[in-house]
Amino acid sequence: MEEVRVNATKDQINELKESILWNDIVNELTMWKQGFNDEMMTIVDDSRDLNSSTAAVLLHMGDLNGRQKAVDYLLSLPDVFLQILEDKKQPTEKEPENDS
Repeated sequence: MEEVRVNATKDQINELKESILWNDIVNELTMWKQGFNDEMMTIVDDSRDLNSSTAAVLLHMGDLNGRQKAVDYLLSLPDVFLQILEDKKQPTEKEPENDS
């Protein structure tokens, strides 16, 4: 797997996190997540009324859960990028040599 390359600086990422644009993105994705959650809450009632199979219900719930996790990941990207930059700044620890 390829290593993630962050081209932005720490200051640029922090500026993004404080920007109106990022706030708009967060608000939009939060509304998506709420919509996915609302849909998940109706699945059981709908399946009762429509006689859906258990497998279909579970697949639908899994799909909605995956969408929510994707939104959470997108919302965490600036912090993920900051952590990548921080990790690259840290000197790597050399493993102790084995004298056997």
